[in-house]
Amino acid sequence: MLFIDGKKISDDIKAELRQRVAFHKLHIGKVPGLSVIIVGNNAASQVYVRNKAKACIDVGMNSEIIQLSADTTEAQLLGSIAELNGSPNVDGILVQQPLPKQIDDYHVTLAIAPEKDVDGFHPENVGKLVIGKLNDGFISCTPYGVIELLRRYKIETAGKHCVIVGRSNIVGKPMANLMMQKLDFMNSTVTVCHSATPDLSTYTKQADILIAAIGKAHLITAAMVKPGAVVIDVGMNSVPDASKKSGQRLTGDVDFEAVKNIASAITPVPGGVGPMTIAMLLSNTLKSFEQQNKLR
Repeated sequence: MLFIDGKKISDDIKAELRQRVAFHKLHIGKVPGLSVIIVGNNAASQVYVRNKAKACIDVGMNSEIIQLSADTTEAQLLGSIAELNGSPNVDGILVQQPLPKQIDDYHVTLAIAPEKDVDGFHPENVGKLVIGKLNDGFISCTPYGVIELLRRYKIETAGKHCVIVGRSNIVGKPMANLMMQKLDFMNSTVTVCHSATPDLSTYTKQADILIAAIGKAHLITAAMVKPGAVVIDVGMNSVPDASKKSGQRLTGDVDFEAVKNIASAITPVPGGVGPMTIAMLLSNTLKSFEQQNKLR
């Protein structure tokens, strides 16, 4: 069984990015900049934002956290985004989710300039993904990270049956569109399952590549996996664990201990897809910087 180590691969990617950022700093005197807006005081969001800022600094990029109060209006938030759209020092803009109920997520997504949408959520970038113009836009970071794991571990995907469990705009839908592209480490036959799929195991047992991204702890059991399948677990769920100081631990959508004995390759949670999401966010930010400075 191949253990797919997302922590190691993300560290490799960050080392590569660090070299490229240092090169640009030396030759043009500029480095990429990522601005993250957070509205309110959601504890988990605060942690995520700090981790993103820390990762930026680690590779030599500029990082800015813009903290807005929980009672910020949609118009105020859109005004902040407009300022960042027009700033030559900002290459990537990210608005941390979730947002307060008075703010429409979709309006926020539309407000971010597509060329600075390093999350890959703007309809223009989603459209480029669907039609296969991957170099022209930005790919949603988590699915992008999955592709990079498949690429770096040289996992054969062409013609394989890829079953994706989950249809979110952040993971499931872009993942399906990526896996069907006629490109290396994609080019699969794709089935998408979701909460309304009857007899889920009928489909998962057919998968050569099984990608679980539905957000339900240990939904995928050993009985649902074909022997020799590649299993990618995107799920991040908190479950009770009395042995932990917090009383909880992080686990995936896959029963890792049972499925690892059946799969030919598998990602753990934590330490699998999770670290790749931030690595690909940094990669997208560097790409934006290079595009805006006409370096690619």
